[in-house]
Amino acid sequence: MSVPVSCMDVLIVEPLEQRALDWLGKRRAVHVEPSLVTDPRRFEERLAETRAVVVPGTMRMDARTLLGAPSLRAVGRLDGGPGTIDLVACESAGIAVVQPAGAGSVAEAEFATAAILQLLRRIPVHEGHGVYVGRELSSSTVGIVGMSPTARLLSQLAGNFGARVVGYDPALHASDIAWRQAGIRPVPLAELFETCDVVVVLLAYYSRYHGLLGERLLEGCKPDQVLVCLSPAAVFDEAALAATLKTGRMAAAWFDRLEPDWLEPGRPLWNVDTLHVTPRLAPSTREARARGAWALVRRLDALLGVSDPQVAFTETVPASLVGLAGGPEPA
Repeated sequence: MSVPVSCMDVLIVEPLEQRALDWLGKRRAVHVEPSLVTDPRRFEERLAETRAVVVPGTMRMDARTLLGAPSLRAVGRLDGGPGTIDLVACESAGIAVVQPAGAGSVAEAEFATAAILQLLRRIPVHEGHGVYVGRELSSSTVGIVGMSPTARLLSQLAGNFGARVVGYDPALHASDIAWRQAGIRPVPLAELFETCDVVVVLLAYYSRYHGLLGERLLEGCKPDQVLVCLSPAAVFDEAALAATLKTGRMAAAWFDRLEPDWLEPGRPLWNVDTLHVTPRLAPSTREARARGAWALVRRLDALLGVSDPQVAFTETVPASLVGLAGGPEPA
């Protein structure tokens, strides 16, 4: 699979599905070297000799890195994850950014549903006779923050349980037909937190959303509300989230990604026993990675065959999920 780096078309640092790699290797000169993730200096040397690169979500592709890659035409990443790719710098350098939108949506929707069910059943509600019982999703109202492919699928799953589904997206007007198509009733953000038994946060992260979900919203949330967040935790105000959990007004929260230092001693969320954290497991299924890998390699192959990758670039959406891509554009 690997070729001499002097004639490299695509540098693969993020492990991909083997059949997708084989397909790309028949069309382009591919060099696979996952060990570069721990060797920044060697990575930059390889990057200077390649036309396209696939990197994991932990690797930063900023303006300084791109300056040393004069031949680079495309940056690909399997996981949507945190914003470690400088979109502005890529645009300025004429470099296309390829991420397989929607590839992990089924996995994320299933994960969110499982998390909701676990939180509703594990969090006790005190009844008059001193009996601690769980709650049912079928009698709940679910609020989704962020219209995305995952939101549309989650709405279907929650609806199948009999739950009512409402939603809010700062980049999507309440009159947009997308809400009706997804079976989600749009409501103001404050109303969503005040009235929903379950809140699921699926916002794509942009700097303008930093701390969007803060004290004013959280202190007014519906009592015993449970929260599932698949977005970067930075969309929350850290202190406000901790206060809401510690007072018990919010029964529990599940974050599938959390800034590592947020759990250190002395930080607001330290030792909060109603906070559940998993290490970005939601999109990590075999099926999701295979869909994403195929979407990624096909798009990279197409981009390397045109004179201007940015002109030819369109959002990558796996065939089975065409029409589900969505979300706010970068500022």
